Amino acid sequence: MIDLQAAFTSLEFMLIIFFIIPFTALYLFMPHVIKKFAEKSILTKDMYKINKPDVPTNGGLIIVIVSLVSLSIISLFYYKYIQNINYAIMIVIVIFAFFGILDDIINIGRPAKLILLYYCSFFLIPFINVSQISFPGLGSIEMGVLYLQIITPLYIPVTANLVNMHSGFNGLAPGLSVIILLTLLIKTLVSGNIQEILFVVCIAGAVTAYYWFERYPSRIFWGNIGALAVGAAIGIVIVVEGFIVSGFVMLIPHIVNFLLYVYWRLNTDKFPLEKFGREREDGTLEVPNPLTLKWILPYYYKMNEKQVTLAMFGLTAVFCTIGFFI
Repeated sequence: MIDLQAAFTSLEFMLIIFFIIPFTALYLFMPHVIKKFAEKSILTKDMYKINKPDVPTNGGLIIVIVSLVSLSIISLFYYKYIQNINYAIMIVIVIFAFFGILDDIINIGRPAKLILLYYCSFFLIPFINVSQISFPGLGSIEMGVLYLQIITPLYIPVTANLVNMHSGFNGLAPGLSVIILLTLLIKTLVSGNIQEILFVVCIAGAVTAYYWFERYPSRIFWGNIGALAVGAAIGIVIVVEGFIVSGFVMLIPHIVNFLLYVYWRLNTDKFPLEKFGREREDGTLEVPNPLTLKWILPYYYKMNEKQVTLAMFGLTAVFCTIGFFI
């Protein structure tokens, strides 16, 4: 005889619920959102198209809202299985999302953004149970209060900003985020601590559905709201689960993209700052220089936006695979 209570409260079934409800809700609701955003002129230009069409933006707000509503509904049935850290994670991600809205309005700037976001992660500190960093083949180093007061509040906003910077092409940032998030969630499931980050499972479900709408050709962009909120979710899983080294490996393409940007800013006499490339008549991309990761391939080879985006997905998938086994 089947034990229905055991079946409905099994870890596997819970994870499906926490993923599939936000996935389904966002997938069904997003076409209506796109239409409403267009009617309200919440639009931005798609700069990598010849005719530069207006595209609805700030879709990341819907990712956060759908995840919040999904958690509130699911908690009616699974309240006793949701650890308190999930609510702290929820607060931090919402703060990052609101910060993204503010950044869209007044363009705070990266240095000020990093400093201010440092304090947005402090809600997590009382709930984090790890304070060691494990290095493959070398053992672990106990960081103690430094892990809580320095690494945690720095790692999360840095990750959020890395996600925000490695973007620009249709579906690039959401697609990369889906790859990293799913890798981190599977790694967490293997380690047995998945109930600590059930809200991030909701975020992952919503982002996976959202990617369908921002993939080439984009029907909506997620804006700073989505990049900062989902980037924060990635950083949160890394610090809560102690995946500092493996998370770093997964983010190597994002880090290289940042280092290229730093080099660019230090050599603006040789490489003037230009935010966008353009699409040629044949559909391939013309970019100003090879100083962001997504521009390297189209700078040296004739490639279109979709091809370069898929190449970036493949590169991140390789580093995620390596990071998974660390």
